Amino acid sequence: MSAIPNSNILLLSDVDVTLTVQLGSTTKKIKEVLAIGEGTIIELDQSAGEPVSVLVNGKTIAKGEVVVIDDCFGLRVTEILDATKAFNN
Repeated sequence: MSAIPNSNILLLSDVDVTLTVQLGSTTKKIKEVLAIGEGTIIELDQSAGEPVSVLVNGKTIAKGEVVVIDDCFGLRVTEILDATKAFNN
């Protein structure tokens, strides 16, 4: 994938994208999903303290760590992935 010239990147600056922070994931059977209720604990495939993934439109672009700012969760970006790896998977 070739790089986008800086002069052309401004054409894309107002395009909306979906940014997702993924803490982990798991696979469940439908009967297990139907049994989820308040207080249910869902075990994820990621260990505590591991970096979380930052995705743009479903593609991982960065890694980071969860932080608490006042009473809200946030993310401190700790690594930006190489663009050729992020968009070629």
